[in-house]
Amino acid sequence: MIPRLHERTRLPHDPLAEALGRPVLPDEGLTEHTVVAHWPGLDYYTPEDEEKIWTSVQWAEHLEDSYREHPFAASPQDDRRAIYHLAVRLHPDDRELTGPEWAEVAYRLARAAGIEVPGDEDGCRWIAVQAQPGRLNLIANLIRLDGAWNTQPTDAMRLLSVESRRIEQDLRLTPIATATPPKAVARTVPTASTQLAPLLAQLADEQSGPLATVRGLVEHTAHRIAHQPGVPGADLAHRLELIARRLHAVQHDLDTTAGHLSAAVRPRVAAAPPTVARHAAARMP
Repeated sequence: MIPRLHERTRLPHDPLAEALGRPVLPDEGLTEHTVVAHWPGLDYYTPEDEEKIWTSVQWAEHLEDSYREHPFAASPQDDRRAIYHLAVRLHPDDRELTGPEWAEVAYRLARAAGIEVPGDEDGCRWIAVQAQPGRLNLIANLIRLDGAWNTQPTDAMRLLSVESRRIEQDLRLTPIATATPPKAVARTVPTASTQLAPLLAQLADEQSGPLATVRGLVEHTAHRIAHQPGVPGADLAHRLELIARRLHAVQHDLDTTAGHLSAAVRPRVAAAPPTVARHAAARMP
């Protein structure tokens, strides 16, 4: 599961259109199968006898309400761009999640991002949209109901990455492997395989690897081109999306190869005394 935090925007229409994979329309109803989760306070704003299926335009206006209710609210840097957009996608080989599973993912990521705080009745408006296979988009307004600004933690991406790894484990999804631990490399026989394995793992690393950086730039460019008028721009954006997918596949192949190389040299590691071996086995997950 790969989280990607977009640059904040002033309006929710573009993030919502990206989440839907189509323009925001005034006559398109979004059911609970599309908006799989939302801030708990929304239930108090929607009477039981009121229609629960809103159009995409109505959802966008709902997220904008915080601007109208608190016209002077701004970040500590006096920034009014309050629309927060977090996108996550599954590995191409992962199974399709059910609606309740997507909802669980949404709530856990919202809490990890500091958007949803259990018991906080004056938190942020947010919704989670699952409209494209293997993808989930969390869109929020950082202006809280009490008019305060929801300041994001400085290590927001680290927290989201850690929670994504936990979700992968709990839902039995394909994990994003990290580089080989230094201690494991030091204990192996210095061969070409042991030297190449951590290098490939570093290239495939989702957080700091060069391929992840390139893929992020390609995806960002595709997003900007997709919102330019004209069919040629849409075709080019689609082509860039395909390039980004191929880059992700290359990352996965490199990471898999690094794991195979590491496994291939393990029998060559000097055997530890029986007592040490038992302690080492006890520490293994």
